[in-house]
Amino acid sequence: MTSHSSIKTNLPGPVAGDLLERRHNIVPDAVSYGIPTFAEKAEGAKVTDVDGNTFIDFAGAIGTINVGHCHQKVKDALHDQVEKFIHTGFNVMMYEPYIALAERLAELAPGDHDKKVLLQNSGAEAVENAVKVARKYTGRQGIVTFANAFHGRTLMTMSMTSKVKPYKFEFGPFAPEVYKAPFPYVYRRPKEMSEDAYIDYMIEQFSYFLISEVAPETIAAVVMEPVQGEGGFIVPDRRFVQAVRNLCEQHGILFIADEIQTGFGRTGSYFASEHFDIVPDIITVSKSLGAGTPISGVIGRREVMDAANAGELGGTYSGNPLACRAALAAIDIIEEERLNSRANAIGQRVKGVFYQLAEELDCIGDVRGLGAMVAVEVVSDKENKTPDKPLAGKIISDAQQNGLLILGAGVYGNVIRFLMPLVISDEELDEGLSILEKSFRTILEKAAD
Repeated sequence: MTSHSSIKTNLPGPVAGDLLERRHNIVPDAVSYGIPTFAEKAEGAKVTDVDGNTFIDFAGAIGTINVGHCHQKVKDALHDQVEKFIHTGFNVMMYEPYIALAERLAELAPGDHDKKVLLQNSGAEAVENAVKVARKYTGRQGIVTFANAFHGRTLMTMSMTSKVKPYKFEFGPFAPEVYKAPFPYVYRRPKEMSEDAYIDYMIEQFSYFLISEVAPETIAAVVMEPVQGEGGFIVPDRRFVQAVRNLCEQHGILFIADEIQTGFGRTGSYFASEHFDIVPDIITVSKSLGAGTPISGVIGRREVMDAANAGELGGTYSGNPLACRAALAAIDIIEEERLNSRANAIGQRVKGVFYQLAEELDCIGDVRGLGAMVAVEVVSDKENKTPDKPLAGKIISDAQQNGLLILGAGVYGNVIRFLMPLVISDEELDEGLSILEKSFRTILEKAAD
């Protein structure tokens, strides 16, 4: 059987080693990296480095490459746009790709209400603008996010994010009027509590939060990731999400779904919100929307999006035409290649492998996810569910050294997450899973010696 990964040198190899030295001399150490090498080319679900080593990609540039690296349709769209013009600034002279993408996003987003769409550059910028719009429309200032949430690294989005290290430590003071509500983490519920009882309790806790922490009439919006990303791919119960949505409606609070990592096929649908049978007032999107180009969007109810006055929203590079063309091509690819269905098949395969492995290995505490947004939580023992960040890190490092790009996550740093391109072949998927399974066994054997 043909191998799709190929490691020919130590990592870093000689060329990457020289680049790594240059990198440390000029790039701040605070800019982290997952693997000590540099990309030379990428296609589909594989990346080749500057020393000729080829990796199967289970990281997808942190979830931005659902349609695969360098898809021909994306390249064709970019080349065509480059021949016409690169940027005019939508605030200076408008262009049709911005309008076409906005129309497409409004059509795809949940709900049959009228929508309008604002395009920006990054996920954090989309969240910031969603907050601006919500405050403008409601005349309120309070913003509620959740424990374990991640929304970005800018001042406002950092304030909305839960994990202190490395995202918030010594970067304060933070933006005011941001409140953190409890969020269900079913795997880590009290031992004596059933799952249904735990969800009931968490719904009660959210209701109590609106009494004890902040008055609902001062809240502009509740911002929720339908599946928490950096927090560890934590999937909330449908009843909890619907209860939060209902409370928002009761109190005139806007419900914002942060779909930056969950959107565009990752969970088996265009938007993860669809799994919970809710219709958000505002949705933020980015990452795989652009197929690797920097673009984001805010999709909202017409009356909400129109609350701001002329000139109050926008930006120099917002909705760059190259990125708009790439995004339109990406949406076509998701539809034509049935990537939503493919995500479900990938997720079932990944879960199946790790459900079976969990029966054998005590270090696998939980396997969870929606569609192809799957994660494995690594613990030192199943009984106490003690997070084992060092073990997870060693497994990830060993897998990388053997040709698999993969990332960690989680508030405890003990979660291994899967964000492979949805165009990955069955053979590439199985080989990548075999590499990771071998890394689990190798590291555990070393630990036992």
